[in-house]
Amino acid sequence: MSRFWSPLVHTLTPYVPGEQPRLADLVKLNTNESPYGPSPRALAAMHAAVDDSLRLYPDPQALDLRTALGKRVGLSAECVFVGNGSDEVLAHAFQAFFAHGAPVLFADVTYSFYTVYCGLYGLPYRQVPLDGAMRVVVEDYAGPCSGVVLANPNAPTGIALGLDDIRRLLALQPDRVVLVDEAYVDFGAQSAASLVAEYPNLLVVQTFSKSRALAGLRVGFAFGQPELIEALTRVKDSFNSYPLDRLALVGATAAAEDEEWLTLSVGRVIHSRATLTEGLESLGFEVLPSAANFVYMRHPDRDAADIAARLREQAIIVRHLKGERTAAWLRVTIGTDAQCQTLLAALRDILHRNT
Repeated sequence: MSRFWSPLVHTLTPYVPGEQPRLADLVKLNTNESPYGPSPRALAAMHAAVDDSLRLYPDPQALDLRTALGKRVGLSAECVFVGNGSDEVLAHAFQAFFAHGAPVLFADVTYSFYTVYCGLYGLPYRQVPLDGAMRVVVEDYAGPCSGVVLANPNAPTGIALGLDDIRRLLALQPDRVVLVDEAYVDFGAQSAASLVAEYPNLLVVQTFSKSRALAGLRVGFAFGQPELIEALTRVKDSFNSYPLDRLALVGATAAAEDEEWLTLSVGRVIHSRATLTEGLESLGFEVLPSAANFVYMRHPDRDAADIAARLREQAIIVRHLKGERTAAWLRVTIGTDAQCQTLLAALRDILHRNT
């Protein structure tokens, strides 16, 4: 059917999401989903909304959700944008802010969807190498560009920059948008949302998929000054003016208001991350310091692809990303304590059988 494709489609290399296998008794540690369910208040709100009102379109302005999100960080609703998952929010941002001719800057080891957006929208880009410790060097993002995209904490490394680093980055590019992608920020990093009122070129993107355990609901959002939010809204309303359905709106609003549940759930993941890291290091793995709900690890004497394959034989799925700088590493989602112990036992067996 390719004879019907436009020239653009022939050039695209789509993003490949994490595998969603259907295996019995699977320990699924490859897509950074929460091991715990969403807020009970969110579930109750969605159950209550399953009624005759579903015949009506949802609120295209998502005012209740935007108000709840803004309240959490001390911003008004006009400083909040919502979309169908943070991927859609990011896609709109690439369209809205980065078509200036110069390259978009982002790390060479980071969320691989950024290159896909650039291909889709015909945007030049430059991948800025992480240093030898797999860290972002802020000063490397100086010079002409169309904008900067920073995943913080970075994925797949899990390493986070502090707010002082974010400030330096914003100062380096005062005339371009700096997009900080905070999909994992709740697991131990500092959110740049507190800087939005101070920096007109800052856009902060977050999601309900990770810390709020609502990956299946597809809700993402952004914080920025009204000028940036208006640009995103203009793009959205030129594409789909009703991106979030009625159930997503009420569920996400209730989740945003349930701080007690968020604190408890995130705390459990952070505790498990520390325990898993200690166990991995005891087996000889190098584990990068993570502020996310995953760890990035490698073993000095074992092939990462082989380890991933052997884990799969035991119905344990982790993420192995091919590439010059990533082939030696595995990204492992933080599961329940029981799942983490199952992983450690399997790795111990794999390493013992290969000695």
